[in-house]
Amino acid sequence: MFRGRSKHTLDEKGRLVIPSRFKEVIKARGDGCLVLTNYYRCLWAFARDDWRELEQKVMNLPLFDENVLTYRRYFISGAKECPIKGGRITIPTELREVAGLQKEVMLVGELNFFEIWDSERWEKEFQRTEKSFPEVSKALSGLGL
Repeated sequence: MFRGRSKHTLDEKGRLVIPSRFKEVIKARGDGCLVLTNYYRCLWAFARDDWRELEQKVMNLPLFDENVLTYRRYFISGAKECPIKGGRITIPTELREVAGLQKEVMLVGELNFFEIWDSERWEKEFQRTEKSFPEVSKALSGLGL
């Protein structure tokens, strides 16, 4: 599972070193590739097998549902396979632009995927999340957490 948060630096070509703890997760899934896609103000990174499972679920959604089309057009169409070479990936320019990634980034483990945030955007998001956490925690208690 992808856990924890850590700050990293992109080089001038958009290359990102994958932390050892994340490489172990990817290796356990038997693959040397991540699938990155745009999400709201950040990128989501999946091991390729986990991404394929998600694709299968999306393929079973109603084709003519407007919400499904919006989801596919934004989230699915943004997906790019990024092979891990020398312990790092190159984040495509288009995805860096969509997520507003500059030099300093934050990797945020989300169990079966991780997020890649521009560090400044992450700080704002974390502050927002921290404020709403008590309320959200109470709401989730009904789900057995």
